[in-house]
Amino acid sequence: MKINLGKKDRQIRIVLGSVIMIVAIVYQSWWALLGFALLLNGLTGRCGGYALLGISTAEKSCDLPKKNDTV
Repeated sequence: MKINLGKKDRQIRIVLGSVIMIVAIVYQSWWALLGFALLLNGLTGRCGGYALLGISTAEKSCDLPKKNDTV
């Protein structure tokens, strides 16, 4: 699956996912699973829902890794 989340979208998901997970753990709630999913999306830059709908907030020139780039 291609990277389909832009920089701002990823940052928002990481922050919201972390906050939801912390609050859910404190209150011992199953909402931590939603927080984990958002955090995972933000860290990987991939969203299955966006892929199914054909949506991408990633900028082609900045957010997507090039074939010749090494990490």
